[in-house]
Amino acid sequence: MAAERDHAEESAGPRGAAFFDLDKTLMQGSSAFQFARAAYAEGLISRRQIVNDGWANLRYRLQGASDEVSLALRERIAAGLQGTRVVELERLGVGVLAGVLPRIYPRMLRVAHEHQDAGRPAYIVTAAAQDLADILARVMALDGALGSQLSEVESGVYTGRPTGRFMYGDGKARAIVELAARDGIDLAASYAYSDSESDLPMLECVGHPVVVNPDARLRRIARERDWEVVHLDRLGRRLWWVAGLSGAAAAGGAAAVTIGRRVGGGGSSRARAWSAPLTAASAPFR
Repeated sequence: MAAERDHAEESAGPRGAAFFDLDKTLMQGSSAFQFARAAYAEGLISRRQIVNDGWANLRYRLQGASDEVSLALRERIAAGLQGTRVVELERLGVGVLAGVLPRIYPRMLRVAHEHQDAGRPAYIVTAAAQDLADILARVMALDGALGSQLSEVESGVYTGRPTGRFMYGDGKARAIVELAARDGIDLAASYAYSDSESDLPMLECVGHPVVVNPDARLRRIARERDWEVVHLDRLGRRLWWVAGLSGAAAAGGAAAVTIGRRVGGGGSSRARAWSAPLTAASAPFR
């Protein structure tokens, strides 16, 4: 990454900042899937649901997500949270961190810290909940986070009514512009990192966009605009290579063996009650 050679040098010019998407940019895969895993460990969702979430996470790592899936996600999660105590989700924090932190890309964390050393504050910008984003920023020694508010809260209980900002698409760019105006940050001297075409407004609002593990559409845009492209997630390449090898073997008369397992489900009434919001959580929180 060419930027790694430059970030360590203190800049005498305008004060910029660095903004990092979370899923597939700072970390492998989806942070929301790690939330679902933590919920499963606490008995809040069924085994069937965690398997479904796992497949959704795999598809996300290989293909990315559509606007329709991501925008519908907030509505479904907010509705699914109705009647749930805030403390029940807060108690999942340790389990979520246990899943997310091992999946942080060391190279991207190093880049964030190099930005800080060069005088540019570093922020997480994600559609994940603000509370989770704040915790991750503190643990990674970053300067702050811009996250989403998913549901209104009354007397410590989620009402199920969406409220506040949703950090997706134009919402990320607006939040970055507001932060820059408040803190005196020069966006022309700033950097943004993301994997998805949905984050194009975020990338376009800074002077130095960098794409990380890009989806097909963002890869094409980056090539057309001569943006820096970084590939860190090798899962897709490995699986496509295996698929191609399997196809060649089949064509040559080799036998293919598929191992499957039916996963029983249903779970408890408590698990079924949580399945609706956490089905939505299997989609990516960018």
